[in-house]
Amino acid sequence: MTITETTSSPGSNPLGAYLRDRRARLDPMAFGFSSERRRTPGLRREEVAQRANVSATWYTWLEQGRGGAPSADVLDRISRALELSTVEREHLFLLAQHRLPEVRFAPSDIVTPTLQRVLDSMEFSAAVVRNATWDIVAWNRAALAVLGDYPNIAPEDRNVLRILFCRPNIRAKMPDWENDARFAVAAFRADITRSGASERAQTLIDELCRISPDFAAMWHDNDVSSYGEGRKHVNHPVVGPFTMSYSTFSVDGQPNLGMVVYTPETAADAERMKALIAAKGP
Repeated sequence: MTITETTSSPGSNPLGAYLRDRRARLDPMAFGFSSERRRTPGLRREEVAQRANVSATWYTWLEQGRGGAPSADVLDRISRALELSTVEREHLFLLAQHRLPEVRFAPSDIVTPTLQRVLDSMEFSAAVVRNATWDIVAWNRAALAVLGDYPNIAPEDRNVLRILFCRPNIRAKMPDWENDARFAVAAFRADITRSGASERAQTLIDELCRISPDFAAMWHDNDVSSYGEGRKHVNHPVVGPFTMSYSTFSVDGQPNLGMVVYTPETAADAERMKALIAAKGP
């Protein structure tokens, strides 16, 4: 069967335009296809269809805007056939189904030098980076002074929930520990579900349920919440009580990492934080 290359304007068929553009960027020889007698660059439609294991006629209709709504499975196969990146795959789903694809959890704890420099630039704001299961993977000097001595915590214990529920000294510094802990558990549940990390987090959840009756009770309440922004109250044994406002930020290009930044709420809070940072030393 000969398949005629017809096109429509990108505005009337953005999905088709995107598919044509992506296949035009691929080298046929890299996939074992001959590069001879090609009027246009890239793979032919039937070659993409072959790689995706779909009908060449149906794929042609899809590019022409008359193939109907493709399933998630077919879109995944087309994504692989076109060797789309994660961002390109998401864009394909948005064009074809007007929604993002189902979350694929890919654990990554890589903190780039650039991201670490961002943390270090915040001299008087405590900042940490945590992964999808809330392991703390990076921090700045202010965080060490105000939040915890992370280098002296074993990596497997350097987890927000482990610290919150298993370290009495941390609990003693939190005047409203129960409400803060309950909120953290609810936000953790929402985060691992959103990131697709529920299965990976199960070992941690089971362990905390065994060793902490407080965690077990809060977990079985099945509450969910968004971490977003809020306040953290600290009753420090050296400088006394102070309050920090916090905000959470996603790390672009690493959806399983999030940064939390804590800033002093008042001038007096700032002075207390500066005193702790100075006492910590370089």
